[in-house]
Amino acid sequence: MTATAEAPATSPFERIGGHAALRAITDRFYDLMEQDPAYADLRAIHAADLTEMRAQLPSFLAGWAGGPRDWFEANPGKCMMSAHGGMAITSATAEQWAQAMTRAITETAVADREIGAAMADVLSRMAKGMARS
Repeated sequence: MTATAEAPATSPFERIGGHAALRAITDRFYDLMEQDPAYADLRAIHAADLTEMRAQLPSFLAGWAGGPRDWFEANPGKCMMSAHGGMAITSATAEQWAQAMTRAITETAVADREIGAAMADVLSRMAKGMARS
């Protein structure tokens, strides 16, 4: 590398801690959703078995954050709006989702707290934008 060459940019995926951090965030998020009564309305609009969602969310977040795009390649043309199109998302359940995800990120050991906070902010805005009532 020459003195004038810059190091490659580090993606949010790498900065947060990669797959391990995203798996931990996802597990904490769904644990909160299943165990904390504050998220009961959010839990109620999801399938009884969250196994598939627990498996899919870290892969989605990885591609979304600049890491491997496996989820997007396996789901061409799919986005979060289309993936949640059949759900009755209200402003209350969107707010619960945003709060649970923010808590999950905050309560998980991530490599870079700044990028974790930025992720929580953007994901919260995305969730609230999906509310239909």
